[in-house]
Amino acid sequence: MRAMTYDTYGGTEVLRESRVPVPKVGPGEVLVRVRYASVNPVDWKIMAGGLDGMMDVVYPIVPGWDVAGTVEYVGIDTPEFTAGEEVIAYARKDYVHGGTFAEFVTVPVRALAHKPASLSWKQAAGLPLAGLTALQLLTRLDTGDGDIVLVHGAAGGVGSFGVQIAHALGARVIGTASERNHDRLRSLGCEPVAYGDGLVERVRALAPEGVSVVADFVGGVLDDTLAVLSKGGRHASIADPAVLQSGGQWMWVRPDGAGLAELGRLADSGRLTVTVAETFPLADLAAAFDLSRDGHTAGKIVIEL
Repeated sequence: MRAMTYDTYGGTEVLRESRVPVPKVGPGEVLVRVRYASVNPVDWKIMAGGLDGMMDVVYPIVPGWDVAGTVEYVGIDTPEFTAGEEVIAYARKDYVHGGTFAEFVTVPVRALAHKPASLSWKQAAGLPLAGLTALQLLTRLDTGDGDIVLVHGAAGGVGSFGVQIAHALGARVIGTASERNHDRLRSLGCEPVAYGDGLVERVRALAPEGVSVVADFVGGVLDDTLAVLSKGGRHASIADPAVLQSGGQWMWVRPDGAGLAELGRLADSGRLTVTVAETFPLADLAAAFDLSRDGHTAGKIVIEL
């Protein structure tokens, strides 16, 4: 099968288009024919060696953890799915090797969900990792009716999901973003504020008693978080372990088919959408990684198989 691979840590220069064997399908797994896969910053961070102290790697590596496609084949003991079904997954495994920037990928059933009918294939591919990150952080903080939620990085890939999910959970949502993204955030149910100097005062102007939940999707904002958090408030970050020293939670997203199904229900009910910024063919994965690294796209970057 065609796949993008690398054999050593480095920048995009180590990527190459290769022919590799179709992966074997173990018990409790399915083989997915990839239609689209999406880029996440963790993909090129792993390639650069940024997670070497955390995850084992087996070369050659096929990068990529997000996928939307169809079930090609089911392994032993997989009654939940049948060949031909449309599915999505956050397909992270216990070590880095066989990812989603390929024609086929194996996925454990526990990480798989049916594709939301309301989303296009491109949109569906952009949902899993970022959507699950936002959902798991907000639910772990017990977000719900009556909460005022501050989302740091509200216009980003994870943050825009956080805004929509918090709104769907019944919370009032304030989000930090550059002014060029404020109209888009308002359309998602958010009260936008500019980040940078004066952020605390701007948030306090909207919520004089403080906010009850802070979702940090960017890092480096702990002082601002603590300055606007109300007494008894809850906060978590996906980017700053320092939150652990101030009563917060440091989170890393887990594969979860049930969570993906919940995101699908939100999408099909009209309460969650996915913005796709750019689409690249598989052979142009390096350019897609470069665009992701620039950090200025308003939406997901997807790869078409």
